[in-house]
Amino acid sequence: MPYSARMQQNHLYSVYFAPRGRTRMSDLGMQIAQQYLSPFDKLIGIVGEAGSGKSMLVKGMFPGLELTNDDEGVNIRPLPILTQDSGAFYSPHTYHIDIRFESAFTQMWQLKDAILEAINAGKRVVVEHFDLIYPLLGVNAHLLIGVGSEIIITRPNMFGPEPQDIAESVFHTIHDRKMVHSAEDLCGHILESHGISRFSHRDVKHGFILVFDTKPDVNLIELEKEIKAAIEKDLPISYVDDKNISIGDDIYHCTGPRMHIGSTGEIENFALLHEFTQDPITKEYYLVGVVGSKGELHANDLNRIHIEV
Repeated sequence: MPYSARMQQNHLYSVYFAPRGRTRMSDLGMQIAQQYLSPFDKLIGIVGEAGSGKSMLVKGMFPGLELTNDDEGVNIRPLPILTQDSGAFYSPHTYHIDIRFESAFTQMWQLKDAILEAINAGKRVVVEHFDLIYPLLGVNAHLLIGVGSEIIITRPNMFGPEPQDIAESVFHTIHDRKMVHSAEDLCGHILESHGISRFSHRDVKHGFILVFDTKPDVNLIELEKEIKAAIEKDLPISYVDDKNISIGDDIYHCTGPRMHIGSTGEIENFALLHEFTQDPITKEYYLVGVVGSKGELHANDLNRIHIEV
């Protein structure tokens, strides 16, 4: 077994927050490639709903790889993996394929044969919606990644996990991620209406963090009331272009415009921490919001890990 693969043999799975926005998702993809990808991995399976950020994760993992389902509508034809020539000097080393997209044009058995042919020729294949082709393929991925409200990275062996197990987990959580993203942008939009626009973004379980270099002059209890009032209005949230969404009649800049619920009224049990939290090292100030809250929020409980004993 190659040394890089032996280093990973005890890896069961890792979990990351699934960031919202192209830059953060691409950066995480680069990190995943550096930490978990072996040069000897030939089959990379990606599982997750449409719009969850799978393609941006792949772009971060494999810079320069031509995606056959480009989000900007440029679809590579003919599909390179279907026209591969294993003996050609300039044939690609890595192929990308989106099974859900390609199944509208090509028979599943043809896609399965093309993937196996590429692997047998020593090529690498990155397969989005891997759970759809796995029953025909009969071969699990060397590295399997699920994208939902969290990103699950696992290296399956003959005992699993199965792609369907990962799919069930991430499909179950994608609506929560959309709710959080919509709440995050609604909060940012209202802050901008008060002249507060300089902040960055981080993540917390079932919520979001807005990060400020200096403490903003804003009453968080009143801000929470204003956000909840906008939620009650059930304002429509719509995709405008790859950099913007609309909230009601207003346009708001967003780097993940497809990752939203249909209206503010779908945001459930929104709450803010009523005080800014300051990082003792960086001195940054955190504004923390969550969805699904059913009681008073406490900062120390937000990322608590519950371990069964």
